[in-house]
Amino acid sequence: MSGTAITISNGKLTVPNDPVIPFIEGDGTGRDIWNASVRVMDAAVEKAYGGERKIHWKEVYAGEKAFNKFNNWLPDETLDEIRKYLVSIKGPLTTPIGGGITSLNVALRQMLDLYVCLRPVQYFTGVPSPVKHPEKVDMVIFRENTEDIYAGIEFVGGSEDGTKVLDFIQANYPKFFNKIRFGTSKAVAGWNQAAGLEGGDKVEVGIGIKPVSRTGTERLMRSAIQYALINQRKSVTIVHKGNIMKFTEGGFRDWAYAIAEKEFGDKVYTWSTWEKTKKEKGEEAANEEQKAALASGKVLIKDAIADIALQQVLTRPEDFDVIATLNLNGDYLSDALAAQVGGIGIAPGANINYVTGHAIFEATHGTAPKYADKDQVNPGSVVLSGEMMFRYMGWTEAADLIIKGLNGAIMSKRVTYDFERLMEGATRVKCSEFGDEIIKHM
Repeated sequence: MSGTAITISNGKLTVPNDPVIPFIEGDGTGRDIWNASVRVMDAAVEKAYGGERKIHWKEVYAGEKAFNKFNNWLPDETLDEIRKYLVSIKGPLTTPIGGGITSLNVALRQMLDLYVCLRPVQYFTGVPSPVKHPEKVDMVIFRENTEDIYAGIEFVGGSEDGTKVLDFIQANYPKFFNKIRFGTSKAVAGWNQAAGLEGGDKVEVGIGIKPVSRTGTERLMRSAIQYALINQRKSVTIVHKGNIMKFTEGGFRDWAYAIAEKEFGDKVYTWSTWEKTKKEKGEEAANEEQKAALASGKVLIKDAIADIALQQVLTRPEDFDVIATLNLNGDYLSDALAAQVGGIGIAPGANINYVTGHAIFEATHGTAPKYADKDQVNPGSVVLSGEMMFRYMGWTEAADLIIKGLNGAIMSKRVTYDFERLMEGATRVKCSEFGDEIIKHM
């Protein structure tokens, strides 16, 4: 096919005027969404560059379409093409039922080592919101993508492998085994007897392993800080549950602070430094030190316990800018924040390896099969993922046009059903027609 591959050298992308971009259409509503979104992206490129630049789209297959075509949910050829061309985009994918791949999305992230899940959250004027001041929400989440409990290391309760893990813990780490409340037949029988139940003394305990590494933490935090510096953001908040999980989530916090001070010490000020100064010179001196550092333009590196952070992004969203967090926390936070600015239907996302340059931009919602092929759903998630893709490629003019077009479409109140039912005086339009509205308002 015609077109040229994007390449990377010394951490910098080289993007030709005719890049080949692999795309996965997506399952369920993905077909409608892609058809609307690709027209928006092509229109933005045409308007921004007057024919000097053009994307050459190359369809690759995953999900139901791949299974129906090749009897394979994720063909090797798809991975090969995504590796070759570096930058790609996809719609929502069905998770296969039964054994094998737990999640196609997780599989793609792990196979390509896309260690950053990038989720920007911003408000578009006029979008219905359940909070009073959604305009205060302007955050970018760096969610670690390859570790934590999403690594998928789990053992079925009562299985042979599960029993082996319990036996290993009992033999080697008895103090931890004693914390597994019902890890023995005696414990199960004792509970049943106390509850007035008969029998049922089989041990069934699901076991999961939560790996969090220094290397994984450092590369995520490095990416978050570099993003904050390039985009002139004021702070990076490390969100963790280290007060309970001291050596996994707590390790994430400590390693994140350490890499910030080691590699970016002249550009950031950390709460870890504040604590040291407070201990040595007192709180007033620490406060003055932080104030002077921020006045000089340094980025503040701070942390927040995950449960408090989920409260504070609601009550004090202006206190958050860039967020760096682990996989599960990032999943919760990104969807909770999306709800504040209009829902997951317009929430974009990207999975990126900043070292190799590989990036997959994607819809963050599900396939919604009951709406498939009805031309009803909001294409905003893929449209805005395309906007993120253009920024990643350095095509900022096209990205700006997409934002302008989406703002104009929403302000005109000609919107898809998810917005129309919550907006006063709005007119419901089809998915394809909403794409037309975005293009019209560029």
